[in-house]
Amino acid sequence: MGHWIELKPEGARPIAAWRADPAGAPRGGIVVIQEIFGVNAHIREVTDRFAAEGFLAVAPAIFDHVEKGFDVGYDPDSRTRGMAVVAKVDREQVLRDAAAATEIAREGGKVGIVGYCFGGTIAWMAAAQLPDLSAAVGYYGGGILGLKDLKPKIPTILHFGEKDQHIPIADVKAFAAERPDAPVYTYPADHGFNCDHRASYDAPSAALAWKRTLEFFRRHLG
Repeated sequence: MGHWIELKPEGARPIAAWRADPAGAPRGGIVVIQEIFGVNAHIREVTDRFAAEGFLAVAPAIFDHVEKGFDVGYDPDSRTRGMAVVAKVDREQVLRDAAAATEIAREGGKVGIVGYCFGGTIAWMAAAQLPDLSAAVGYYGGGILGLKDLKPKIPTILHFGEKDQHIPIADVKAFAAERPDAPVYTYPADHGFNCDHRASYDAPSAALAWKRTLEFFRRHLG
């Protein structure tokens, strides 16, 4: 369903992006922000899945600034590689990448942003800092908790796993208590529960989070 395009973000050289178009007229646009593993098979599948639900979806290859075409799996070596790349990433540039992707997604109407892991943190930042967005969803973004003082300018919801080995559920609950403006949903699952390429995949949790995400985007985008 999807195909590669070129994005021209402000402040940097062009990067790739995976674009997926719906079969009919779009009901809105979605910007999909990757995990630390690149715009790999899973992220492309997620982007295609949003298109199958009627959205024009775009996933910018934000790691292209560091390593062109970065695309790995979920084994320990791949995680180590991903952590090394993300340590070199300029988050402000990633926001500019997301803004460039938003320009494309606007062809579909109102635009939402969704991110996973590292991308979940970027989605939270975008909700507070980027114009031209109408809704944001973050999945298990550990960096969100350290950015709790950011104020989303758009409707925002967050998903976390109660068994996440990287993001303590006690910290998530404390965040949720302080930020009732950004509804937090928790699931009996580990980090990465939405990804069916990972051992931590939890089908019931993924299905419920997907249902909530779709309903949220349909309510705010069309």
